Amino acid sequence: MQFQLKRLKSLKPLCAASLLVMMAASAQAATEISWWHSMQGALGDRVNALADQFNKSQSEYKVNAVFKGSYDEAMAAAIAAYRAGNAPHILQVFEVGTATMMYSKGAIVPVTEVMKTAGEKFDPSVYVPAVAGYYTSPKGDMVSFPFNSSTTVFYYNKDMFAKAGLNPDKPPVTWQEVLSAAAKLKANGEKCAYTTGWQSWVHLESFSAWHNVEFASKNNGFDGLDARLKFNSPLHVKHIENMANWAKQGYFTYAGRKNEPEAKFYSGECAMLTSSSSAYANITKNAKFKFAVSSLPYYTEVQGAPQNTIIGGASLWAMSGKKTDEYKAVAKFFKFLSQPEVQAKWHQETGYLPITNAAYELTKKSGFYEKSPGPQVAVQQMIVKTTAKSRGIRLGSFAQIRTIVDEELETVWNGKKTAKEALDAAVKRGDELLVRFEKANK
Repeated sequence: MQFQLKRLKSLKPLCAASLLVMMAASAQAATEISWWHSMQGALGDRVNALADQFNKSQSEYKVNAVFKGSYDEAMAAAIAAYRAGNAPHILQVFEVGTATMMYSKGAIVPVTEVMKTAGEKFDPSVYVPAVAGYYTSPKGDMVSFPFNSSTTVFYYNKDMFAKAGLNPDKPPVTWQEVLSAAAKLKANGEKCAYTTGWQSWVHLESFSAWHNVEFASKNNGFDGLDARLKFNSPLHVKHIENMANWAKQGYFTYAGRKNEPEAKFYSGECAMLTSSSSAYANITKNAKFKFAVSSLPYYTEVQGAPQNTIIGGASLWAMSGKKTDEYKAVAKFFKFLSQPEVQAKWHQETGYLPITNAAYELTKKSGFYEKSPGPQVAVQQMIVKTTAKSRGIRLGSFAQIRTIVDEELETVWNGKKTAKEALDAAVKRGDELLVRFEKANK
């Protein structure tokens, strides 16, 4: 009996070691996929948390989330990696890269195909129409997976409003009211009354949809590669001209092409900001003052305004050339991201839109909007039925076109060109890119 006990005791370390080997083998057996993204700060933390949550929810697959720089940098890196034969399994691409990705022959696998091949149920009708429609091909197939969808909104510092004698519970609704508020804020000693992030997206792209006017022909590019730019209309010129005058008067402060101006708002330097709804996470984290979110301002004299703002943010693309089990991992991860509870939490923590109707309803029922009304503003701006002019913008070489717009707008802010001269030049230069893209993809 003593001998048997001694023998059993001597086997315990061996059994433990065997168990560890088996566990290690099991861990190694998990199919790993890479996800290249462009999320930093609070948003980057949440992306990593999503990957961790998925990995812990099962043992068959593992997602490795990798930050690859800005959207432009990540896209360039992925193109280089694809040519070298080692592209990521999933790539996050900003909305202006949609047409370029769609026409990248052989580089991507449409999300509908990925889900079908993996045997995962995939119903596009569960996604918010304005979101799903943007990433759907002319044939009706969703080509990429909606992930961090955002739109343009208006933020304002309630403390600054109160100090300037403005009603902190009554945000400016029109651009005329923004001007009036800016004048009072400046008179009260504020050095930065209003600034804007993403100037092209806010003041030309969303501006067009919000006022139900064309940004480009062919239904903003959805109906053909032969679309041409139209954002040099009298209305567009008037708005940019107004902003140029506000800059001269000290009401508008230009602070960068992308999201750099957001820091000027949450630091308490600027009183009003137009930018992405996704700025909500960083503003909430950093602001030491009371702030509120409102809808994008509009011009009352424009018939049909306001309509709806358009989608921003990014979607997830499945890159080609991967193994069957790897695509199953991609499909499982996309299914995980679509869960109402996952989507609702992502929406509530970041300010991005809930991409599914179920996630929106779940958030509503939870009472979240009563406690934090800001994120609902973005949703309300997007659930309006879209028109041909407000569905969104899908143009080839759109990222480069946006750079051109940024360059030309900067000449307006520094007084080198008039609004009309700059917008005419941007349209001419942008159309040249569209012609080249059309010829290359016929």
